[in-house]
Amino acid sequence: MASVGGGAGVAAEAAPVARAATGRLLFIDNIRVFLTVLVIMHHLTITYAGTGSWYYLEGRQDTVVDALGSWFCAVNQSYFMGLFLLISAYFIPGSYDRKGPGRFTKDRLIRLGIPLAAFSWVVNPVFCYWFFHWSQKMSFWSYLTGQYFAGGTIIGQGPLWFVEVLLIFTLVYAVWRLLAPRAPLASVTATPFPRDRAVVLFAVGLGVAAAVLRIPFAIDAYWFAPLNLQFGFFASYVALFVVGLLAYRHDWLRSLPDKTGRRWLRIAVLMILLWAPTVVALGAIDNDLPLKGGLHWQSPVYAMWEAFACVSLCIAVVYLFRRHLDRRGRLSAFLVPNAYTAYLIHAPIIATLAYESRGITWYPLLKWLLVVLIALPVCFGLSALIRKIPYTDRVL
Repeated sequence: MASVGGGAGVAAEAAPVARAATGRLLFIDNIRVFLTVLVIMHHLTITYAGTGSWYYLEGRQDTVVDALGSWFCAVNQSYFMGLFLLISAYFIPGSYDRKGPGRFTKDRLIRLGIPLAAFSWVVNPVFCYWFFHWSQKMSFWSYLTGQYFAGGTIIGQGPLWFVEVLLIFTLVYAVWRLLAPRAPLASVTATPFPRDRAVVLFAVGLGVAAAVLRIPFAIDAYWFAPLNLQFGFFASYVALFVVGLLAYRHDWLRSLPDKTGRRWLRIAVLMILLWAPTVVALGAIDNDLPLKGGLHWQSPVYAMWEAFACVSLCIAVVYLFRRHLDRRGRLSAFLVPNAYTAYLIHAPIIATLAYESRGITWYPLLKWLLVVLIALPVCFGLSALIRKIPYTDRVL
């Protein structure tokens, strides 16, 4: 791959970036909305294509539903939560610099810790008992022993595992800043975006790290049940969180050249198209366990596909949004402030909507589309109502 030139050429090629009156980067706000919508669609795909675990599963499995559901979920899983961590980390150093360790930690505990505790210890147990009692006529005792406490999960149930991981990573960063030498940090300086060679080496390293990590910690295995963590994905989670921290200091998200963005967009499309041939070549059509880890030769090959899909899609999404969606319209002005709450509340909403729609005998993919079109406005609309409750603005 050709390398990108540095210096003034890089700065000149990058598109101008708009900021809101608050100083926020508009395209990053819009990426957050996109990823939140993608998470909701992803979990509904699990409902109707049966490609993972979720509160309610329904999909009628045929070849088309199974293939499209598996492809959609695999592509999403390769990058979307890692990109969420990257853009979350991007704002952490500046916040720490402005607030100092005490106020920074307090604010993070409020904004992340309170929703995490509320969902884990109030919303999720109440919803699960109501949902399983309603749908399966389950007794309270059966619920306690068989559904809720059987896995030993204490905190971070459902989609709130992400908030838990972000809080852990953020607190580790705060401790590191306290223990690091007191030398003044460099100011934010726009430096050339890493060359393609460096990006390729990063992707290769990510694939190797994931393959090694998955020897003991296979995908879909919860090795530390109390915190609901899947360590098999942590190579990309940790790496992209660190990239987000570095991207802030070097201003990489704004200095990404269009030429580089277009190149990695093409690679991203290629990686998306290569998923099916890769799975077929690895002999994982009927049994995908060798892809998930352990001492199987298929695992490092799949981990390398996943790493290049992750890196290319992260760059492609940043490029596309910075180039074409770096603005705040009427719709985005509503969606952006409500995205975080929509993420927090979407699980019980979409599980309920899917269960209430069980009598509709449409083809699963059409039914998925119907419920998506209902779920998205419901999640964001309820988010807007919740955020009108007094004092919620401090948390949400």
